[in-house]
Amino acid sequence: MWSILFVIIMNIKIHLGPSKFVLLHQLKAMSEYKLIMPKMGESIAEATIISWLKNEGDSIDIDEAVLEIATDKVDSEVPSMEAGTLTKKLYNEGDVVKVGEAIAIISAEGATASAQPQVETQKEAPAEVIENSIDQAQEVASAPSISNGEANRFYSPLVMNIARTEGISMNQLEALEGTGKDDRVTKRDILAYIKNGGHSNLKVSATPAPSSRERVTPDKQDETKTITRSAPAVSLNPGDEIIEMDRMRKLIADHMVMSKHTSPHVTSFVEADVTNLVNWRNKIKGDFKQREGENFTFTPVFIEAIVKAIKDFPLINISVSGDNIIKRKNINIGMAAALPSGNLIVPVIKNADFMNLTGLAKTVNDLANRARNNKLSPDDIQGGTYTVTNVGTFGNILGTPIINQPQVAIMAMGAIVKKPAVIETEHGDMIGIRHKMFLSHSYDHRVVDGALGGMFVRRVADYLEQWDVNREV
Repeated sequence: MWSILFVIIMNIKIHLGPSKFVLLHQLKAMSEYKLIMPKMGESIAEATIISWLKNEGDSIDIDEAVLEIATDKVDSEVPSMEAGTLTKKLYNEGDVVKVGEAIAIISAEGATASAQPQVETQKEAPAEVIENSIDQAQEVASAPSISNGEANRFYSPLVMNIARTEGISMNQLEALEGTGKDDRVTKRDILAYIKNGGHSNLKVSATPAPSSRERVTPDKQDETKTITRSAPAVSLNPGDEIIEMDRMRKLIADHMVMSKHTSPHVTSFVEADVTNLVNWRNKIKGDFKQREGENFTFTPVFIEAIVKAIKDFPLINISVSGDNIIKRKNINIGMAAALPSGNLIVPVIKNADFMNLTGLAKTVNDLANRARNNKLSPDDIQGGTYTVTNVGTFGNILGTPIINQPQVAIMAMGAIVKKPAVIETEHGDMIGIRHKMFLSHSYDHRVVDGALGGMFVRRVADYLEQWDVNREV
């Protein structure tokens, strides 16, 4: 890099003369590099800045964390790949930044990003020489300028870019009521403003207001009209406490509302007799704990049964993209896990169909432990093709789960309880005590009909009921 700078400096010095060699200061200032928002997982296109760990002017070592970011439900740190000084933050806390965009400028020589070329105007150098030299220097490192025009408050680059694209004037931005820190306009605010046709008389809530189904006007079949309704106002009574949603709860809320708006949900229920499975687990769990050093739960068994059923009914393992159905090759099972905060997260078991029962058990335990300790990576929650949630953990006998988009189905496993049941024997029917559980299968009725959705959950129940009591693990 320094050899390139030296050639540029000498080129400018020859054409500008000694009096113009003050440009050396500007080129030195350009010995900076951009800290880029990294790509942290499949399908992750943007991340939110949670907090800056370094301030402008602070020194930074190689691989030292500069800021914390959040993607979906996982928090991560962004380290610097170079040692130097943080000269400029390009975004504020709370801003949403696209992957691949510069988020900060770091200078190895303590240069400032605001340095300007000090070229005398009495004797101009050849334009081609200056232009070529500056272009080469900018290839080494250059900081993008961020301007809010005549704004009286700060707007993030993302908000400004959306405003320019949509033709929103600065006066409109100034009049837009923001929900961010210090009333700052967020990405959600400006998108809601655009969606509402440029009306912002109501403050945008943390979760998007539900919209009605699009209606096609009879005179223009190619145009649609969307009627939006704001959430009802909530009055406060004496003694009420206001608790602000944390970032993860806001993300979950947005995701759940989006899922219900996207997919018409249908839920089928089946009750399974899992007596053989319960007796088998009670028999092997002690030896498994002694041999593997960890517990054997019902979750890996449920996942194995679901994987087998997906192989029997592969059109459950799909996604919808417009008018196309994407049939997934891999079977990646997400398992909903409750965090100590009460929030939910869905780590994913990749290629679950290639694992035996021991491998599934170890993977389930590992992901569950890392979820509870906030040690999951962004890749751990990406790529799921089907999700299972164990509501029985909380003592619930059944549930109606919401689909984890862009998947088309999810299954809830209820609590296993003892019940009196009719048992058919060769000597006639008799009453006995059996272990029973409900399976709840919610699916997207756009692409999964009741027959397929019902047969799938019935097949899962069959695999659990027909469990081999002599199986080794």
